[in-house]
Amino acid sequence: MQEKIISLTDFKTSASRLMQETRGGANINLTQNGSASAVVQDYATYRAKQDAFMMLKLMVQGEADAQKNRLTPQGKVFESLRASLLKQKKQRG
Repeated sequence: MQEKIISLTDFKTSASRLMQETRGGANINLTQNGSASAVVQDYATYRAKQDAFMMLKLMVQGEADAQKNRLTPQGKVFESLRASLLKQKKQRG
């Protein structure tokens, strides 16, 4: 993944062109007064990273549940979901 480090002032003057560069997957690290202050990336890359992060969190939670033997058989889970959906359907009409 490409990274570019530029000042916020430089970004402001060339924002449109620099935004085009992020569409190729590059990140732009913005600095303010010599310190890193923000990262600019295209939305698709951002969403993909967020989705991957959420999957990792779910995996960690699942591993913790398995280690503490907090497990429910799959058949029981689906049975409970079907009953809940059927109850909702009956309540609506």
